[in-house]
Amino acid sequence: MGGSGTDGTNAGKRPNEQLGSWFVRSGWSKGELARQVNRRARQMGAHHISTDTSRVRRWLDGEQPREPIPRILSELFSERFGSVVAVEDLGLRTAHQSPSVSGVDLPWAGPQTVSLLSEFSRSDLMLARRGFLGTSLSLAAGPSLIEPMQRWLVPTPTPDRPDRGEAQSPGRRPYRLSRAELEMLESTTAMFRKWDAQCGGGLRRKAVVGQLHEVTDLLQETQPADTTRRLFRCAAELAQLAGWMSYDVGLQPTAQKYFVLALHAAKEAGDKPLGSYVLSSMGRQMIHLGRPDDALELIHLAQYGSRDCATARTQAMLYAMEARAYANMGQPSKCKRAVRMAEDTFADAGLDGEPEPDWIRFFTEAELNGENSHSFRDLAYVAGRSPTYASLAEPVMRRAVDLFSQDREHQRSYALNLVGMATVHLLKREPEQASARAEDALAVARRVRSERVNTRLRKTVDTAVRDFGDVPEVTRITELLAEQLPETAEAV
Repeated sequence: MGGSGTDGTNAGKRPNEQLGSWFVRSGWSKGELARQVNRRARQMGAHHISTDTSRVRRWLDGEQPREPIPRILSELFSERFGSVVAVEDLGLRTAHQSPSVSGVDLPWAGPQTVSLLSEFSRSDLMLARRGFLGTSLSLAAGPSLIEPMQRWLVPTPTPDRPDRGEAQSPGRRPYRLSRAELEMLESTTAMFRKWDAQCGGGLRRKAVVGQLHEVTDLLQETQPADTTRRLFRCAAELAQLAGWMSYDVGLQPTAQKYFVLALHAAKEAGDKPLGSYVLSSMGRQMIHLGRPDDALELIHLAQYGSRDCATARTQAMLYAMEARAYANMGQPSKCKRAVRMAEDTFADAGLDGEPEPDWIRFFTEAELNGENSHSFRDLAYVAGRSPTYASLAEPVMRRAVDLFSQDREHQRSYALNLVGMATVHLLKREPEQASARAEDALAVARRVRSERVNTRLRKTVDTAVRDFGDVPEVTRITELLAEQLPETAEAV
């Protein structure tokens, strides 16, 4: 029984109707689900798991499997449906996890934030095989996500504490960072961000996590108050970037955990605009997971929290993300209003002459056009492949592609917008043009290690095959994709 991953409690059980409903809608057979569970278990190193069709039948009949089976099933169904399917949604019980590895409702206090960042980054470095941390985490959504994040807006006592002596280990000599060392840490974070934009999240993720862990070590030393705030800001930026890279390679629960920890660190740093940026990243992830209503709540939290201190560029980015959320909720008038606000606010970017933080410099005219065109494209899909919204998306998307083609730094964004252009052509029933843009995207995707780019490209080509499989250009891009971008194990 041990190798099955089942607790063996059968007395008084009744059929698990929740699991049965998800299973029927998935279209999987019992054998296929068993194979996927075994494959995911092997990826995470749980070689004792050996599931078969009879075991799946027992789960459907009400038998409760042991960890990590519930987490694996949650991941598999979430990926299948493109939205969060929690363990509880499957009618399964989950083992208790410490706050450091589960949930998002964490203490809003500096020492705990440092401790949790240190523990989570260390675990990620040690156990960063595909799926390991993912199956020990659960994705939060709805009130369980939004309500804890609202506490970002609640003022916390800020006692005058020039040094963090309480975190000093007994007998340990204080280590004071010099100004030059702090600046080196900050410039290294900017360098990592540049590499991510150029190369995708798969190439440098572990390096970023390692740097984050080093910064948390420094936060446990005795430091002056100003140095501590700068270190918290650095930790927040690194945690956001680690989350973004995790999101890019498909590690969704890990990404969300880093985003939450980044928001805590930004609050400790007293950096509201940075906190709003972290919330926008969380919102984008929720859109990706099919939860635009949660995304909108997160964006509104970001807008309200940074309303009196964010630059015009940051505000424009938040309006663009608000438009994406409204588009995916099928609210065209609110989407169009947010698009206009993004454009109008962006026109003021940089006019005050104030220096902007490095983390918002990505939001250029190209990015603005890319976000707004994707909002119109998403509206087209929500409205049943509307040619009207596709026509609105096309010129804006073309402008984004043209601008990104001249930008050697943001190659992943270039690839994503080429794929977006291909989807617009498919909506307009132009398979030849769609295939040409997909081929352009393939050339960039081969240089960028991003599972997100690869997945969107494959889905777009699959759509082209389904709708226009007899068109020669579609056949050609299908063959090129299979040859040049074969499906392989995901990067970590």
